[in-house]
Amino acid sequence: MKILYLTFYFEPDLCAGSFRNTPLAYELNRKLKEGDEVHVITTMPNRYKSFKEDALEVEQRDKLFIQRIPIPDHQSGFLDQINSFKTFFFNALKLTKGNHYDLVFASSSRLFTGFLGRYLANKHKVNLYLDIRDIFTDTMNEVLESKILKTLSLPVLRKVEKYTFKNANHINLVSGGFEGYFTKFKNPSYSFFTNGIDDEFLNLPKSQERINDQFIITYAGNIGEGQGLHKIIPQAAKALGDNYKFVIIGDGGAKGKLIDQIEKIGSTNIELVEPLSRTALKDFYIKSDFLFLHLNDFKAFEKVLPSKIFEYGAYDKPIIAGVAGFSSHFIQKNLENYILFAPGDVETFVSKVKSFEFKNQRRSTFISAFSRKNIMEKMADSIIASANKGE
Repeated sequence: MKILYLTFYFEPDLCAGSFRNTPLAYELNRKLKEGDEVHVITTMPNRYKSFKEDALEVEQRDKLFIQRIPIPDHQSGFLDQINSFKTFFFNALKLTKGNHYDLVFASSSRLFTGFLGRYLANKHKVNLYLDIRDIFTDTMNEVLESKILKTLSLPVLRKVEKYTFKNANHINLVSGGFEGYFTKFKNPSYSFFTNGIDDEFLNLPKSQERINDQFIITYAGNIGEGQGLHKIIPQAAKALGDNYKFVIIGDGGAKGKLIDQIEKIGSTNIELVEPLSRTALKDFYIKSDFLFLHLNDFKAFEKVLPSKIFEYGAYDKPIIAGVAGFSSHFIQKNLENYILFAPGDVETFVSKVKSFEFKNQRRSTFISAFSRKNIMEKMADSIIASANKGE
């Protein structure tokens, strides 16, 4: 058996796509028989311009044959993404030429990798298994600020989406919130393997009793339009005052907006930190009192389930989440010790934080239910079954 495995992000890159697709590929490697192969086509680390890890362009790891495509530097803008994907697309065509595959697997958040999977599945006359981490057209409809760009791009994106999803054999949806959107695509079978808690966030030490007067609120991740941090952090930091300190770790296309708002409002209790390795990041988490998550107030984001929820949920620290829709329901159903507020609602955020009765509380049931290893093991079985059955 030979599986073509397409993912724009893979180890050692720092992002949700890499953290999901790397353990899944290794789980396939563990389960496949001798002589089988997973051909991983991905990119050289590129998620953050301010954080680069060395990686080999070609490497063999047991049954995994990994090829990483160098792509142009980018700032995560829409046109940058198109240019990067064009490089990925045409290089992937070259790397797959002359190969035989039993299944094409593609993990996609920005639609384009899913499109590449559909194209190559058609070309090689094999079945397609899609892992969908975001509804790209939905997101672009709200994120794109240029009316001209939106008018020109959305009709094209919807045609690409229909082509990609309509004739897939199986689609896994990372969020149950996506289910309603996909009811129009009748042909594929569906599964719902979510993100989960990685092994390095299991068996964490119990938090020590607080000794500082100042509460530390930490956010780690992408700083883009999707997170909308510039709409909430500077304003909340100013209102909460010096008894609270925000530590923002990461980079992204909207970091400039965040810095502009901090300077405009005059918030002095915010520390910006460049992206960190997960080992270094854990040290920041341990020193934090609250772990913070926020999504912009877009209708499309009411369907998503951020992977950050699982990472934060592994800690015993209270979580502050400015989310709506499916994410909000998921937190209320599965987590304890949290503060919820509507995206962008500074007043409610500040009020709830000030009145919160602080405590640390281990989430044993959540950790047991959402181990990434267990979820990826079941998903790997699903992928192999699809290849075997020609589902």
